[in-house]
This record gives sequence, structure tokens and C-alpha cells, in this order.
Amino acid sequence: MQAQATQSSSSYRSRSLELLVKYHQDKSIRTRNNLVKLNAGLVRKIAHRISHQCSEPYEDLEQIGYLGLIRAIERFNPNQGCAFSSFAVPYIRGEILHFLRDRATSVRIPRRWQDLQKSAQRAREKLTREYGRQPFDQEVADELKISVEEWQNIKLAGKNRMPLSLDATVSYQNDSSLTLGDTLPDPSFIRQQALNDERQQVQRAMTELEEKTRAAIEFVFYNDMSRKEVAERIGVSPMTVTRRIQRGIQQMVTTIQPQVPQTEQ
Repeated sequence: MQAQATQSSSSYRSRSLELLVKYHQDKSIRTRNNLVKLNAGLVRKIAHRISHQCSEPYEDLEQIGYLGLIRAIERFNPNQGCAFSSFAVPYIRGEILHFLRDRATSVRIPRRWQDLQKSAQRAREKLTREYGRQPFDQEVADELKISVEEWQNIKLAGKNRMPLSLDATVSYQNDSSLTLGDTLPDPSFIRQQALNDERQQVQRAMTELEEKTRAAIEFVFYNDMSRKEVAERIGVSPMTVTRRIQRGIQQMVTTIQPQVPQTEQ
């Protein structure tokens, strides 16, 4: 049974890569539709998981998830050596979460998550004192002894639990009321904060790589060097450079997002 599952997974990856390479070359709508069908299970799993945390119908979340999958297909470069499923998950999940934020829906928070939210507050204060900075999601999750994906879902549930009016008063100073709308940061600032957090996670994952693997990735993606140039620089063959990059990227994906849903067959 396990051998059959492994063979089926290998067949899926091979077929998916074949279609991705083809679409990267010709941008055929038919090829893209075949890719959507092939990866539909990935969308269903993510939509199913998120549907338990909000009041939106599963079917609506699934349809929105397909938009994220299409965005991932459009932006994926098969020459980068990254597994498509790992690449597509943030696009699918992000599209659904953006939809939920726009709808400002209420989230049903399980009792366990409410308890973890309280524990997380203490954990973040402790880690901030220890590290002298705000802790990463992975560090908070480790402190709580849960997966980073569950911690991110807990944070999202807390943000979307109860829609508030932007005119709601949050404090009074000098006889002048401060509303919730007044406290909202600029959208560009939020995006910049998100980018900074992503860079920190990537850098943290990079530090866990073997030295030559880390060097290969830095030379290729940061310094725009060819694999042949990198091979000469670190004293290995170009094929070895490619293998190191592929293994390194997969290790980084596992470090940053350790629980990536598998596609249904």
C-alpha cells in the first residue's frame, strides 16, 4: 500500500512538472486547465481546513482557492528547482485569507485555541525578553509545542473573530477620542512588515543549510551567477550545484512551512 502511494505521488509530480514546463513555454489555456485539475486536491484540502475556522461556506472558499492556484501556475518557474505544491500553498491559502478579511466574517474559535492565545501572549513576552526582538512564528509555535501552521491559524482566527466598526472608540486623550480607524497603519507599511518577516524567515532557514549548499543558493539567486560559475567557485560539478540547490530549497520550505498539505490523488 505504501509503495503504491509512493508510486502515485511520484507519478503526480512527474506529470505536474511536465505540464508546468509546457505551460512555461507556451502559456496554453488548455495546459493551465489541466494543471488546475491535477492540483485540485491541494485547493480542496486547504479550503476544507479553513472552512472549520470561519462562517463562509466551503464551496465559496474552494472557488476562491482556485484563483490562488491559477496565480501560482502563472508565476511558477520550473527551472528554479522548487516543488510546485510547496510553491502553490501560500498562493492558495493567501487568496482565501484575503477573501475572508475582505468579507470581515466572524470566526468560530475553538476553546483550545482560546487557551493557546492566552498562553501565546505570555510566550511572546518571554521570547521577546530572551531575544531582544519580536519572536518569529516558528519560535512561538515551538514554545507552545504546536505546529507553526496551527499557530498562524490561531492568529488569523483571533484577528477575524469579531468585526468592529472603524468608528469604535478605543481610548480618550486630552478630551479627544481615538477611534479604531485612527489606529490602523498604512497598507504599504503592513506590506513592508510582511516582507520583512518573510525575509527573516528565509534568512533563518538559510542558516540551517550546509555551508556549500547555502553558498550555492546565495550565488545563484542573490548574485545572479550561473551554475557553471558557482561550480567553479565552490569546487563541484554544475550537476552537483543543481542538486544542492534543489535539496536546499526543499529543506528551507520544510523549515519555514513544516506541514505542507499533500495533494489528493
